[in-house]
Amino acid sequence: MKSIPKLIRRFVGILSLSSILLFFLNVLLLVVITYRQVPNASPWQTAEEIADAVQYTDNGYILPEEITNQLSSQDIWAILIDNDTMGVVWHTEVLPDTIPLHYTIADISSLTRGYIDGYPTFTGAAENGLLVLGYPKESFWKHMWPSWDYQLIANSLKIGFSVIVINVVVIFLIYIIVNTKLLKSIKPITNGIQSLPTGEPVHVRESGLLSEVAVHINKTSEILQNQEYQLRKKETARANWIAGVSHDIRTPLSMVMGYAGQLQEDTALNEDQRQKAGMIVRHSERIRDLISDLNLASKLEYNMQPIQMKHENMVTVIRQVTVEFINLNMDGKYEITWLPDESVRNCLVEMDKDLIKRAVGNLIQNTMHHNENGCNITINITCDDLFCTVTVSDNGIGASKEQIGSFNNMPHYMICDKSTNEQRHGLGLLIVKQIVDAHHGEVIISENCCGGFEVSLKIPLSTDKQ
Repeated sequence: MKSIPKLIRRFVGILSLSSILLFFLNVLLLVVITYRQVPNASPWQTAEEIADAVQYTDNGYILPEEITNQLSSQDIWAILIDNDTMGVVWHTEVLPDTIPLHYTIADISSLTRGYIDGYPTFTGAAENGLLVLGYPKESFWKHMWPSWDYQLIANSLKIGFSVIVINVVVIFLIYIIVNTKLLKSIKPITNGIQSLPTGEPVHVRESGLLSEVAVHINKTSEILQNQEYQLRKKETARANWIAGVSHDIRTPLSMVMGYAGQLQEDTALNEDQRQKAGMIVRHSERIRDLISDLNLASKLEYNMQPIQMKHENMVTVIRQVTVEFINLNMDGKYEITWLPDESVRNCLVEMDKDLIKRAVGNLIQNTMHHNENGCNITINITCDDLFCTVTVSDNGIGASKEQIGSFNNMPHYMICDKSTNEQRHGLGLLIVKQIVDAHHGEVIISENCCGGFEVSLKIPLSTDKQ
C-alpha cells in the first residue's frame, strides 16, 4: 500500500511544519513581551542614578525637583540610610507610615534582595549612605534566594535541548495515537477502492470515522457485481443464440445449395436459368461463410474456441493458403501472386495453424468480395528479429482514409454498429483481428501504392529457435 505511507508522511510533514512555525511564533512573542517590559526592568539602574543625584547641603540632603516629580508621578518613595548611624537621614515627602526609619545590617540585607513591608525595594550607593527606592506593591516580583546549582547552569543548554526533544517526541506520540484510529479506517477503504477495478467483490467494514465512505464503496461494489453478472448473462445468451441460429440455418441452407447446384448442372434448363441457379449457389456459399465466420467470431470472443499452439513455419503455412486460392480461381478474375522476401526461408512462429490459415484466407476472400470485377492480389512475408509480417494487398477499389482509420480503430470483439448502409468489410476483418490478438500480434490496415487495400499481420516470432 503506497497510499498509507504517503498519507502518514503528509501528516508528519504538516505536524513538523506546525511545530516549527509554533516555535518561531513563541520566540517572536517572547521578544515582543520582553521588549515591552524593558522600560520597567531597570529599577537598579534608576536607584543608582538617583543615589548620584542626591546632594548634601548646609540644610541637609536635597534631590533635584525634576527627579522628585518623576518619582512622585510613579508612586515611588525613597529613603537614605546613613552608613554610621544606620538611620534614615533623608526621605521623600510621600513615605508610607509603615516604613521603618532605623535599620540593622540584617534589615539592609533583607531589603536589598527583597521587600520592605511588601514594597519591592532597590538600592543604590550614595555618598555616606545607601539610597533605597520603594516601588508600589505588586509592581515587581523579586527572587529572594537567587542561588542555583552550578551544574544546572553549566548544563542548561543540554537540558533545554533535551526538554525540546522530549516535547517533540510527546507531541508526535500524541499525534500518532490520535490518528491511529483514522489510519485504521483509511487502510481498508483504500484497499477496497483499489480492488474495485479488478471486478472482485469488495466489502469494507462499515465502522470508524469513515464509515459513510465504506457504505458507498460497498454499494458501488454491489452495483458493479450486478452489472457484471447481467453482462455475462447477456453474453452467454448471445453466444448461445448465435450458435443455435448457425446450427438451424445450416440444414436448410445445405438443401438450398444442393438443389441449386443440381439446377446449375441440369442441361435441360436454358443458359439463363442455369446462370440464375449458379447465382443462388454462390450467394448461398457466401451466406454459409458468413454463418461460419459469425460462429467463429463468437467462439473467439468468449474463449470458446480451443487454440492449439505449435511451432510452425509461417512461410509454409501461407504458401499452402495461397496455392489453395490459386487453384480455386477457375474464372481467372483474380490474379494471386506469391511474393515472399527471398531472404525468408524459415520463419518459425508459435501459432494455431488452422486459425492463421483462416485469417489469411479471410483477407483474400474479403478482397474478392469487394472487387467483383476482379483485381490482382499480392501476398508476401517479411521477417525481422522480433516479428513475422504477412501482407495481403490488392489493386482494387480500396477504401477511403476515413474507412481505413475506422478499421484500424475497430476493436477485436463484436459491437453493435448502426452504420449498415455503406459497403462493409464484414466479419472477415473482425475475425482476423481476433485471431491475431490471440497470437499476441497486431493488424495494420492501410492503402497501398496502387490505391488498393492492404492488410499486414505482425505476429511475434517464436522464442524457440529450434
